Amino acid sequence: MYGRAVAPGAGTVVNALATGRGSAFALDIETTATVVLEPTADVVDGEIAAAPDGDTSLIERCVERVVAAFGDDEGGRVRTTSEIPTAAGLKSSSAAANATVLAALAALDVTVGPDGTVSAADACRLGVEAARDAGVTVTGAFDDASASMLGGVTVTDNETDELLRQTAFDHDAVVWTPPERAYSADTDTAACEQVAPMATHAAELALDSKVETAMTVNGLAFSAALGYPTEPAVEAMPHCAGVSLSGTGPSVVAVGDSDGGLDRVATRWREREGSVRETTTRDAGARVTARGDGAPPSDWTLSR
Repeated sequence: MYGRAVAPGAGTVVNALATGRGSAFALDIETTATVVLEPTADVVDGEIAAAPDGDTSLIERCVERVVAAFGDDEGGRVRTTSEIPTAAGLKSSSAAANATVLAALAALDVTVGPDGTVSAADACRLGVEAARDAGVTVTGAFDDASASMLGGVTVTDNETDELLRQTAFDHDAVVWTPPERAYSADTDTAACEQVAPMATHAAELALDSKVETAMTVNGLAFSAALGYPTEPAVEAMPHCAGVSLSGTGPSVVAVGDSDGGLDRVATRWREREGSVRETTTRDAGARVTARGDGAPPSDWTLSR
C-alpha cells in the first residue's frame, strides 16, 4: 500500500511561544512525502532525501500514529524531499509532518476532508502529536501545522489545539534566510515570554483580520526577544504590507502586492549574506497526489 502527498511551508504572523496563541500563513514552497506500507514489516524506516543522516523520528512517528489510529500494525518506509530549508523558521517540520500523515492515510485508503473519514484539521493534529512525541517543537506548533495543512492564514490556541480562525490570504512574498540556523526546540522560551503583551496584541490583530499589522508587531517584538537584528524588517516596512521574523528565526518574511514594492525589498535583502526567495502566499493547503494498493510505481523505490 502506498501514498504520496505534498504540504506547503509557512510564515509567521504571531509566534505562539509567548502566550500559547499563534498565527501563520501558507507559503508556496513544498515538502513531498512518500509512504509505502507493508503488512509484514515490523518497523517504520524513514529517510530525508537532503539529509541521509538526519533525524527521521518525526516522519516515522507520523506514520506510526496514523497506523495506530487507522491501520493494522503495518510497518514500512517513508521518504521526504523538500524545497523548504530546515531550521530556518519556514515550518519545514510542520510541512514534513503534514505530508507524511496525508501520505500514510492515503496508503491506508483513508480519505481526508469534509466528507472523508477524518477532517483535515484532525489529520493535522496527528502530525502535531507526532511532533510533540519526537520533541521537535515546544508548543506543538498547531498554528504552523494548520496553516500548512489548510492553507491561507490561521489563528490557533496551541494549548488546546483549537482552530480559532482560517481565512484566505493572497499576497506576494519575499523571504530572506541568513546562513545560520535555529532549532525550535532550543529556543529561549523565557525570553519569548517577556514580550507576551505584544504577542497578545498581535494575536488580537490577527483575529480582527489585521494580519499584516500583526506580523509587523510580532516581528519587532520577537526579533528583540531572541536577539535578531530588526534592520531587515525596518528596511522592508516602507515597501510591504507586513513583515515578520518567521518562527524563532532566522528567516524574515515580507508580504505585499505586486506593485514593485517587494522587488525593492528583495533587492535590498540581496545585499545581505544569505539567500532571498521570491514566492507567494497560498490558499491551497496540503494534498494527496497519489495512492494505490500493491507494488508502488518504479520511481517510488526508497533507498532504505
